[in-house]
Amino acid sequence: MHFMKISKKLLFICSLFLLQEFIFSQSNSLAREIRNINDKIANQSIKTDSLEAQISLLLPELQNALKANLKAKEQTDSVAIVLINRINTIQNKMRLIEDKAAYIDSVNFEILAQLVMIENKIVTLTNSFTEIYTLKNTKSSTSSPSSISPEQYKKNYIDALSFYQNGEYDKAVTLFSKLVQTDPSNDLADNSQYWLAECYYTMKNYKRAVSEFTKVFSFPATDKDDDAQLKLGHCYRSMGNTKKAIEEYQRLVDYFPGSEFYNKALESIKQLNI
Repeated sequence: MHFMKISKKLLFICSLFLLQEFIFSQSNSLAREIRNINDKIANQSIKTDSLEAQISLLLPELQNALKANLKAKEQTDSVAIVLINRINTIQNKMRLIEDKAAYIDSVNFEILAQLVMIENKIVTLTNSFTEIYTLKNTKSSTSSPSSISPEQYKKNYIDALSFYQNGEYDKAVTLFSKLVQTDPSNDLADNSQYWLAECYYTMKNYKRAVSEFTKVFSFPATDKDDDAQLKLGHCYRSMGNTKKAIEEYQRLVDYFPGSEFYNKALESIKQLNI
């Protein structure tokens, strides 16, 4: 019994010794780990300090760069505003130039139209005087199926031309219309129709003039067809219908190559195309 008690004590003592060794071993291991962790912390602290030092050095440069960028942006914005203002100014000037060009084109168009009217007035008056002179020096046909005699027809025709020459267009229109209706087969009927249209053109009733000039072509063997064709171009030109005017002038060029108005039609086409 005494031996067993001694053995238990020895066993207990051994256990305590082993426990102490284990605790010591674990303590040393923990101490090593703690030292490793502390070393890592120290290394990280060194790196952090180095980074802080670098940041402290770079920060002023970054701040200066930022300020420079902000200043450059302000300058760029200022330059952009100046450029935009200049562009707007140039665009405004361009619009003014375009408006002036359009006005000049309009004025030129009006001047050309007025010149055409003046030229036409000179030509038609000259032709009317020539016709009157010719008629007064020629004899009229001795027979006519109409209720009006050829001599009276010629006299009325001369009177109507005189009204036109004197600017009494309403009287001329009335008399020319009556002549066309009274005897459309008379040798002067196509001329009466032409001068009727000429009266409306001179009075600037261009739409009616177009209608009356077109009727000239219905008279067989008329010698006023190229005159009427030219005046159709003039009418549409005066109405501002450039496309239609060019078509009518071109029709004269195509169908009346031997006309005295051939070159005039070509010139008018050139002017309108410009």
